[in-house]
Amino acid sequence: MAKLALTLVIIGALNWLLVGLFEWDLVSAILGGDSHRESSAISRIIYTIVGICGIYCVRFYADTRYSAR
Repeated sequence: MAKLALTLVIIGALNWLLVGLFEWDLVSAILGGDSHRESSAISRIIYTIVGICGIYCVRFYADTRYSAR
């Protein structure tokens, strides 16, 4: 579960990088919708899943196995 969550968070971060640098939303481009207007229902579901994974990954701050050594 942790690897899946981290993978989705990384994909989400890369998508935000594309939005920030080029004003281009990869998820909306693939699944339909417009990043400046309404996104498709599937895009919104993907964004929600990535957001939930981000919240899940907050727990890694408290886990000593993942802290810097």
